[in-house]
Parts: sequence; C-alpha cells; structure tokens
Amino acid sequence: MGMEISQNLILPNSELVISFIRASGPGGQNVNKVATAVQLRFDVRNSPSLTEDIKARLVKLAGNKMTLDGVLVIEAKRYRTQQQNHSDAEQRLETLVLKALVIPKRRRPTHATAASQARRIRAKLRKGKTKRLRQSTDD
Repeated sequence: MGMEISQNLILPNSELVISFIRASGPGGQNVNKVATAVQLRFDVRNSPSLTEDIKARLVKLAGNKMTLDGVLVIEAKRYRTQQQNHSDAEQRLETLVLKALVIPKRRRPTHATAASQARRIRAKLRKGKTKRLRQSTDD
C-alpha cells in the first residue's frame, strides 16, 4: 500500500527505506544489544509521487535532514521500542510533507499611508527638537 499523507497524496512503501540502528544515550545494556532507533530515508529528488514545486518546498523545509543527493533522512530514537520509533519517524515525515503541500501566500508590496508618513515626520521633528534643546549654547 503506502503512507497516506492526504486524500490526493500517497507515498508508496517502495519509496521509503527503513532501517533499524542502535540508539545512543541512556538505556543500559539494552542500548548496546537492541537496534531500537529507526532511520527512515526518502529520496525526494527522484520521487515520482511529488510535483517539482512540492519537492522544492520539502527540500527547503527539511534543511539539514536533507543529504546532498536529495535524500531526506529522519532518525527517530525518542522511544525505547522499534514500533514507537517507527511510527514516530513516519509521523515526522508526514508532517514535513504536509507542510510542503501548503502553497505559501505571495507577499504583495504595499505603500505607507499618508497618515503613517505624516506621523513619522512629526515624530522625527519632535525628536530633533528635543536634541536641539539638549545642545549647549556656549559661544
């Protein structure tokens, strides 16, 4: 099947590479024996499921989780069990892709209103007057 991101987008399992690695940090002997951490890899650049603009936004959102060859790497080691870490990694991928689906609103440049310009000029004049009054008038 695949991972359902939204009604229109399903990431097939064939595009996700999941591997289990040993987690770092506390946990006693369990940490040295059991590979509970999950590393989820998703090749964004070569994914046929995503459009080019979604890929671009995803690369930007992922930041340092993205490798140079366009692979998104998510490491989940928050929990002590593989299942919890696996679902955590998938949840984090889903959240990232959902954010990338949102098209940001374009900023429309605006002009300062006449009233705001007048307020700015009045404030400048007041400040200048205050500074002139502070100056010493020794000749």
